Amino acid sequence: MYISSMIKNPFPVYDVSSLSDFKQEDILIKRFAPYLSIHENLREAHKHSFYHVMLFTVGAGTHTIDFKTFPVKPYQLYFMVPGQVHSWQFEGKVDGYVLNFSVSFLQSLLLRPDYLEQFPFFNGSVDAAVIDLPENLQTRMKELFEILVDENETDARMSVDMVQTTMLQIFILAGRLSLDKTDANPSSYNYVLLKNFKKLIEDNYSKTRLPKDYAMMMFITPNHLNSLCKSSLGMSSGELIRNRVILEAKRLLINPVLTITEIAYKLNFEDNSYFSKFYKKQTGMTPEEFRKQL
Repeated sequence: MYISSMIKNPFPVYDVSSLSDFKQEDILIKRFAPYLSIHENLREAHKHSFYHVMLFTVGAGTHTIDFKTFPVKPYQLYFMVPGQVHSWQFEGKVDGYVLNFSVSFLQSLLLRPDYLEQFPFFNGSVDAAVIDLPENLQTRMKELFEILVDENETDARMSVDMVQTTMLQIFILAGRLSLDKTDANPSSYNYVLLKNFKKLIEDNYSKTRLPKDYAMMMFITPNHLNSLCKSSLGMSSGELIRNRVILEAKRLLINPVLTITEIAYKLNFEDNSYFSKFYKKQTGMTPEEFRKQL
């Protein structure tokens, strides 16, 4: 099995091909019980370089995404984007379906490169990552995953097209459930601004920490940006930036081989001491205490 890793970084980061026993390198579709029996190592904390979608039909226990833990329930969907950390702690028999696909897999079908980002569960927010399906959707969703499994195991003509369009049905049905819980209008000016701000943070959090710098990139005032974040998310623009830095710090701290100094360097802090003070101020504990807690 191929594990991509950085120097002094044995923390596992899996790509689709390292987990696939099928012919396609950009897609893996499988019933979950046999998938888990093959990849027992995936119970431990790890990252993916691909999108990861799960539908549980049987099972109990917990699964953790970016340090937030959720109970495992039948007919629960969960979604992960590349780079997130997760692990499982199951109780008894667990089954369902797993869908892994690369960032590029749907690009041949979709004209919009940011199409998946319109779904709350694909924007990196852990709170939107888990969806409990209502009873009226459970059978239909299971049938769609069965179509994926059947198409992936056959050599029928246009099977890739069928897989792609079935995936979109799953995302749209789940997206309707997610969007119904929010007041956000995807076409509104403020929604677009907030989406752009989050994207800028994702691209620049390690080197840009001040809200005024992001406001300048967005051609708005810092006060406007801060007001938008407070009204939409209940937090300041600075807090949103700091939360992303802390999340990445936690992802790195899971790897015991990396020293605190190396992590501080990766996150562009001046030194170990400054990083530790920042971390404690935001979380209430030092990086070392967080590791001990893990």
